[in-house]
Amino acid sequence: MLDATVRAQVKATAPVLQAHGLDLTRHFYARMFRHNPELKELFNQGHQRSGAQQQALAGAVAAYALHIDAPEVLMPVLERIAARHVSLGIRREHYAIVGRHLLASIGEVLGEAATPALVDAWAQAYGQLADILIGLEQRQYDATAAQPGGWSGWRSLRVRARHEESAEITSFELVPADGGPVPAFQPGQYVSVRVLLPQLGYRQPRQYSLSNAPGLDHLRISVKREAGDDVRDEGQVSGHLHRQVQAGDVVEVSPPAGDFRLHTDRDTPVVLISAGVGITPMMSMLAWLAREQPQRPVRFLHAARDAGVQAFAGEVRALAARCADARTFFVHETPAATAGAPTPDAIGRLMLADLQRDGLLPADADHWLCGPAGFMSAQRAALRALGVPDARVHVEAFGTGGVAD
Repeated sequence: MLDATVRAQVKATAPVLQAHGLDLTRHFYARMFRHNPELKELFNQGHQRSGAQQQALAGAVAAYALHIDAPEVLMPVLERIAARHVSLGIRREHYAIVGRHLLASIGEVLGEAATPALVDAWAQAYGQLADILIGLEQRQYDATAAQPGGWSGWRSLRVRARHEESAEITSFELVPADGGPVPAFQPGQYVSVRVLLPQLGYRQPRQYSLSNAPGLDHLRISVKREAGDDVRDEGQVSGHLHRQVQAGDVVEVSPPAGDFRLHTDRDTPVVLISAGVGITPMMSMLAWLAREQPQRPVRFLHAARDAGVQAFAGEVRALAARCADARTFFVHETPAATAGAPTPDAIGRLMLADLQRDGLLPADADHWLCGPAGFMSAQRAALRALGVPDARVHVEAFGTGGVAD
């Protein structure tokens, strides 16, 4: 535990970090990549270009300063960060590099306000945070490596097959290139996939939810091709996977990770709510329920822009048919433009209040949400308005706060 003087000095910087944290984190990443370019392989450079990673780190640093008296308050967030670090192969030795550049950036950005005493206080605070994360990560590394079929770091997996699920989403079936078994995982978890991007000259990792049930002879990821627009760059890794990676090719994959997972030890009703490629972890959950808990009530609610980008409709309905009490509901923003396209249950937006009024939502259910940020915010607000306690709502957001493209 840090002494009171150190904690007071760090906590006093919280307002400054809230106001200027983004300047600090931008400077930090630029400095670190300039001096240690090899670390670019550990960070999503798409998030670097968009500023999402800098914003996420700024918020995390400010929150740590604010809660320095009781860092255990942040433990759920730290556990989530640790899981993401494990999936990216971040190790103990990386913390010294990050710490050196973070402390230097504090001095360079804050100027005279960064007194030797303040920098020393932050050095101690960073050391405490690093020790917490290193401990959490090492336990996860050990656990994933010890389980049957498990490993630590990166493993070569071969693409056994690929399937076009929609105009935007393609699934890849992955099997160990060494012929060994695949590990167990919890429905809803993800893996990182790392590929060499010739246009960058180095490898890039991205995290993708597993979209099949555990216990099979392969892992399946289902990747949305991010086309890019005036605001977002094209998804470099997703584009590479869609255009270049075929059956027989080999990619590097991390062990399954993540705390967005189905409560397999409960028998409560399950409501799976997703939009777009957010359907992928829900596929894993539904497949597991159909096989292991077919008596458990389940509702599968999904929103898509149109029939062309709707993935897995047939598979979802087939899995739901194996359950004793399952209902599915698909809603598209616009109607199908071509004959024979999948038919939704409604046109427009997903409105939970309407579904509850129609008796589709069971009481005392656990709810899982995954999709774009705006969709997630709207559905969380809708659930709260319906009286669903936050403890019954479990969220996975794509991007720096969750599974990234």
